[in-house]
Amino acid sequence: MNRRHFITASSAALAAASLPSCKSKEGSAGSGGAKQTLTVFTWADYLSEEARSSFEKANNCTVVIDTFDSNEAMLAKLESGASGYDILVPSSYAVQALKRKDMIQSLDHSKLPNLKNVDSDYLTKALDAKMEFSVPYMLAPTCLCYLASKVPNPDSSWAMLDRADLKGRITLLDDMREVLGAALKFLGHPLNSVDPAQLAAARDIAIGWKKHIAKFENEQYKTGIASGEFYLVHGYAGDLIQASEENEDMRIFIPKEGTSFPCDDLCIPKGAKNLDLAHAFINHLADAEVAAENMEWIGYRAPNSAAYPHLSEDFRGSELLFPPAELFAKCEPIGDLGDKLPLWTAEWDKVKTA
Repeated sequence: MNRRHFITASSAALAAASLPSCKSKEGSAGSGGAKQTLTVFTWADYLSEEARSSFEKANNCTVVIDTFDSNEAMLAKLESGASGYDILVPSSYAVQALKRKDMIQSLDHSKLPNLKNVDSDYLTKALDAKMEFSVPYMLAPTCLCYLASKVPNPDSSWAMLDRADLKGRITLLDDMREVLGAALKFLGHPLNSVDPAQLAAARDIAIGWKKHIAKFENEQYKTGIASGEFYLVHGYAGDLIQASEENEDMRIFIPKEGTSFPCDDLCIPKGAKNLDLAHAFINHLADAEVAAENMEWIGYRAPNSAAYPHLSEDFRGSELLFPPAELFAKCEPIGDLGDKLPLWTAEWDKVKTA
């Protein structure tokens, strides 16, 4: 899931103003001695300066950020022997892969009192519902977006991708899990299905969609629809909301059949040296005021019920980040396929070569 800011400077300033001191409530894991270092392996632009600096001040430490641009790159780096990290921020399905490979450790809930703030409704969907190994950090849906002036008779469904009248003006994400997952949801099947018949049906739907697209695209779809090059795109909410600031003709929606609602989680790798500080960091980010300021700066939703009252009205009113309960109930996180992954790759290869 790509990381992009879409909150305006004024909204970010409002959030910062509501958090004048951001006092830590998790204690001082690093106070009273030599300054420690906490090394975080995460996505780019995924921690506000306010959240970072307040943690450093409260815990007499320095937070060092190293970044990755995909879960697969993160996994590959760790499997090649990279070490020295205290915190990882992978997507939920990658957390499950790390757990399966015995590369992360269980969390000490006695050091995480702010877990009480985590949104219990989200936890019913979470892959680690008991937060045994991970704590949810940020989430946002995958959406469709169209230009109102170019697309007559729009429908709030994945069926929009089957519009022959938009041929050559549509893009799909170049992502097996997102495209086949969308086709599965369109057919009324689970997003992470490993049923061969359901996957074959989803493959055929995706091949039908492919007939109308200009290309599979993970980056330029957002600038393309903002400029009018594309009329309908499949993409990430954060990217699309940011792009919509440049074109008021854009209409972004979650399809009525449901979508993927990926979440990135905080976890601690095996071999982490600063366990107390790592727990303190997770607890800090789960603090209500810290989480509110941090999510407004990043532009994604932290599943933190205690933080919601601290959000600006515009942010809290976003139906993309806070969809109606009936629609959110149809959304799912992308799961770890484990040894069933070849079932998906075989069908995706057929889509790409069709």
